[in-house]
This record gives sequence, C-alpha cells and structure tokens, in this order.
Amino acid sequence: MKIETRYDYEKVWSLTSEADLLKIIAEEVGDADPEGTLVYIKQSIKNGKIIAVGSCKFRKKNHNNV
Repeated sequence: MKIETRYDYEKVWSLTSEADLLKIIAEEVGDADPEGTLVYIKQSIKNGKIIAVGSCKFRKKNHNNV
C-alpha cells in the first residue's frame, strides 16, 4: 500500500516511504510504538479515510488522488 502524507502547513500530499513514515510517526507520537501506530494507520486508511497523527495527515494513495 502506498501512503501519502501532508503536514498541517503543507498544501500538497507527498508519497512517503515506509522508513520515512516510521520517522514521522516517531516524531509525532514520541515514546509510543511507531510500528504499532503505522499498523493502525494502514488499517484505518485502507477504506479511504484520512488519519491525523499530531500535525501530520496520512491517506492511501490511489488513482483518484490528485
């Protein structure tokens, strides 16, 4: 699954690698489990939802996203 991210101050969604996703999540949640949070994000966005973790939003990349 390809995941796009966008911080609150950004206007454009960016395709993000899994390694970078883990870094972003670690920055946003601190001592919480980044891998577990990523699993939760993946489960939540697979049906088209957008999930916010701190100041970053995550969504599934598909052909309809512009």
